[in-house]
Amino acid sequence: MARERTRLRRRTGVLVAATAALALAGGAPAAAGPLALTAAKPHGHDVSSHQKHVDWPATRSKGARFVYVKATESTDYRNPYFSQQYNGARKAGLVRGAYHFARPDTSSGARQAAYFVRHGGGWRADGWTLPPALDIEYNPYDKKHKCYGVGKKRMVRWIRSFSNEVRRKTGRRPVIYTTAQWWKLCTGNSRAFSSSNPLWIARHGTERPGKLPGGWRYWTIWQYGGKGRLPGDQNLFNGPTSRLRTLARGR
Repeated sequence: MARERTRLRRRTGVLVAATAALALAGGAPAAAGPLALTAAKPHGHDVSSHQKHVDWPATRSKGARFVYVKATESTDYRNPYFSQQYNGARKAGLVRGAYHFARPDTSSGARQAAYFVRHGGGWRADGWTLPPALDIEYNPYDKKHKCYGVGKKRMVRWIRSFSNEVRRKTGRRPVIYTTAQWWKLCTGNSRAFSSSNPLWIARHGTERPGKLPGGWRYWTIWQYGGKGRLPGDQNLFNGPTSRLRTLARGR
């Protein structure tokens, strides 16, 4: 996902994840790529301050049906364009949600979750608000410490702390966005979240999401490209629009 504090691009072709929790929203196992799924699955995207003021009616006319908007990072950063992006998407008829970029090296998962919820990461069962999302991946600020200097067991505890606090404050478990390689490297390919948290996967430049890590059997959202006809990164939802709304409603 785009990040405001760095111009480093995400490593393409490395993000693979999925979620058995998608079964609650009627998902299907990963099988086909974006070209094969174009007619069957809703297109979406994710944005941050890099995209600034988005023309949301134009974006919807190009096929967008959902979007995730970056809200926060660590406990000291807020996307200055968040309100325009988040509220503008809803007014244009897109199902939208907020995401937090994790910094396990700066503070606890619970503390970052609380900061996130206070500054845009809330949820309500209106059919238009996606579950809050946690973006946890390679450290963009220090390539030598890909896991932020945090061991595997401690990383799992950090993610669990974040997830638990988001659920306590919003009633929903967060979607987890991560790379398959990072998940294996930094959590030991933990299976702790496969039955509770929807997974947002990304693998760029391929026709399939690839092998799924950490016990997940299904993907909820696939980020398949870093650029395309929609602003920001390009995504697909693993199910029809009715299931997307079901995920948003929480039932």
